[in-house]
Order: sequence, then structure tokens, then C-alpha cells
Amino acid sequence: MKPGYRHLNLDERIEIDKRHDRGESLRTIADALSRSPSTLSRELRRGRWRPSHENAAYRPYRDAGLHGGALSPPQYRADRAHRKAAARAARSHQRTRLSSDAAITYLVNKLGDGWTPEMIAGRVRIDFPDTPAMWMSHETIYRFIYAPENQHRRLHEYLPHGRKKRRKHHGRKVHSSKIPHRVSIHHRPPEVDERAVFGHWEGDSVLGTKSRGDGIHTEVERHTRLLRATKVAALSSQEGIEAQKRLFGPLPVHARVSTTMDNGTEMHLHTELVTDYGIDTYFADPYSSWQRGTNEHHNGRLRRYYPKGTDFSHLSEEELQAAVTEINNQPRKCLGWFTPAEAFDEHLHLETTGQCCTSK
Repeated sequence: MKPGYRHLNLDERIEIDKRHDRGESLRTIADALSRSPSTLSRELRRGRWRPSHENAAYRPYRDAGLHGGALSPPQYRADRAHRKAAARAARSHQRTRLSSDAAITYLVNKLGDGWTPEMIAGRVRIDFPDTPAMWMSHETIYRFIYAPENQHRRLHEYLPHGRKKRRKHHGRKVHSSKIPHRVSIHHRPPEVDERAVFGHWEGDSVLGTKSRGDGIHTEVERHTRLLRATKVAALSSQEGIEAQKRLFGPLPVHARVSTTMDNGTEMHLHTELVTDYGIDTYFADPYSSWQRGTNEHHNGRLRRYYPKGTDFSHLSEEELQAAVTEINNQPRKCLGWFTPAEAFDEHLHLETTGQCCTSK
């Protein structure tokens, strides 16, 4: 055998296929091909294939070796083995490599900031537009994170592991007719539905421990995806309206046009938003959280910091705002990989600048 390892080619695999079908031993085949028996053993193990469809054994155009029925033993076929080998080789060439130490440092730092691989891959081209060595795809990032040689870094612990679907919040929904002067989401202007204009929000609450009944009130601006949040001592109507006033009060008029809420008891005093701030209020259909999908999504982001059952009595407002700031400074695909903070800030100054380019 020649020094160094040579991958098997298709001609060799065809020869292995024929000789193996004739019942020749691995050593005999290996000697004929000037290969080691271990190479042949590995090839037969990797390239084996089991015809699983019960009708495959009765198709006249198939190779006679397939006529074994649904429970046929694994078989080696040169063409299939060669395709599998080519696929393995292709995967190995795109495995985990990043172009530079600087790219790895950027990746690790952003994961530590709570960014997802997709955020990192999108934003790096904005941060380093003239440095292709820094660019990376989100698939490359995932491969890097899960590569055996990087397991000691434990980078997977920085990835979000939320549920695919959020569970409904139980115990605080009320019938829509109990909310005074309730305006249905179906009366909301079309431009709000299409996210075409700035200043329209979605509101909800994040529950802490059931025994305490405390939580966090959240509002998300639909156009820029900016999150605002504040603690509430209870999910009550008085706490709810005071929280909304704290969140909306500092904003200019053009940044607080409307808010769309769920039907929880904490939303009962919503008319004060109309009278005190001129904010239009709308309500989603009962048990239709998907109609406030932007807020639900951001509540999920917040849950990465504060899982269900978190005792918010130990959470300071400063700590909460630090988490909110971190979320608002994570780039979003829907914003062209700009951040909600950047997009929102641009809209706040829109009346003086007269143009906006980041948000969509």
C-alpha cells in the first residue's frame, strides 16, 4: 500500500461490489486492490444500504441483488456508496472553519450578548462591510458551535432554547364584553396591520410567580420592533395603566399613536390612555395571541432572561432595563440587520431629518 491515505474511487468501489457479491473475503479483495482490510471493512460499513420498501424486491428493472423483500439484509452497492462518500467529503470541506481569530472573537462576544447565529451573520456584514474575512453564514456559526473541537467552549448554552409555540397564559383572561369601551382589532386602520407607519404598539404582561401575582408590562412598537418594559406589583387594572403611562409618557406624540392589547384585567383602564395621551386602543380577539405576534415574540425573548416562575420581587428596575437594552440592540433580519434601537431612534428624529432608511 502506498504511504498516505487515498480515498477510494468509483472503479475501486465497483470492484469491491462485484467481489463482495461473489463472496470473496475482505483480505482477498484488499490484496487485489492494494488496500488494507480495515479500509475495506470501513467502506462496506459506511456504504451499505437496506432496501426498505417491500415492493422494491418485485420491480423487474431492479438489480437481482435487490430481490430480498422488505427485510433484506444490508447490501453494498458501488453507486450508492460513492454518492454517500461524495456527500461526506462535501460536508467536511464546509465544516466549522471561520476565516480569522477576529471573526471567532466577534462571534463569541455576540453570542455572549444574547445574539442568535442569524443576527450575528446578518450584522457582521454591516459592521465589517469591507472585510470579507469577517463574514460568516448562520450555518457556519452553528457548525462552529457544535463542532467537537469546540465543545469545551460550551457555546451552545448561549443559544435560545424556547418552545416552538408559546403556551397560553391561563388564569387572567376575561370575556371581551367586560372591558369598557373596548374597540376590536378589526377596526384598526389597514396601515397599522401592514406595519407601514410608526408609533403603533402591542401590549401585554409577563407573569412572575403565581403566588405573588407580580409581573412585567411590555409594549413593542410594531414598525421598529422596539421593546419597552416595566415592573408591575400585580396584574391589576391600576398597576397596568400606571405601567403604560410610565412607558408612553416620555415619548413624543408621533411615537405613541395606538396600542393593541389582549383582554386581561390589567387593561380595563385603557380609556385613560385615550383621554390623557390621545392614544387609540384596540383589543385582539380573545385567545388569539397570534394577532399580537410581535409582542408575544418579544415576551419570548424576555423569557430567556426570566423563565416562567421567576420571582420578580428580586428583580430591580435597573436590571430589567439592562435586559431590555440588550434585546433592543440585537440586529433583526426584518430591519435589514439594523437594531430596533437604531430604527426607533431614527424615527424619533424623522420630523427633523425628513428621511428614514433603516427600518422596514
